Amino acid sequence: SVLAVDGTQVTYTKEDISSGPKPYPMEMAPDGAIAVVSNVGNGLTGGADTLSVIDLTGTFPRVVNSVSVPPLPEGIAFSHDGRFLAAASMNGSNSPPTSRLFNDFGILTVFRRAGRSLTPVTQTRIGHWCEGIAWNAKGDTLLVQCAEEELQVFRFNGRRLTRAGSLKVHGVPSGIGTAR
Repeated sequence: SVLAVDGTQVTYTKEDISSGPKPYPMEMAPDGAIAVVSNVGNGLTGGADTLSVIDLTGTFPRVVNSVSVPPLPEGIAFSHDGRFLAAASMNGSNSPPTSRLFNDFGILTVFRRAGRSLTPVTQTRIGHWCEGIAWNAKGDTLLVQCAEEELQVFRFNGRRLTRAGSLKVHGVPSGIGTAR
């Protein structure tokens, strides 16, 4: 749904954008030119889901591009410079171990942004039921929140992700962000 913001007043414009089945998280690029919404489809069915790119520069917002991601991408985050987008997909790691769809890991995918397009750069395995993602200001470190009660740390050199450790936390994290 498109909302109009005027100071402290927010109103529904009666315009909606159709991005894909069950849009869940959405992230706006730092330059405000695009937003990306994660579509979690029909839940964990074993098939791919999508990220939809919404153009915010025209006369009305509309989906202009989509890319496939592993099942259930519940966390997405732009790097501070807007050049990269990271997506955390559950990949069945939130299913019971007896399920045919269970995988003992989620998947973190990093995309390069070029205008209104996203191109996959790299992927790596992450923990179970990971949702929150945060980039550092330089864009070379990511934190990923996972149900193992930890924040997983990854280094990113523009081409590859490398695991750099983890931080134990009390409770199951589900959302994280950094100031821009």
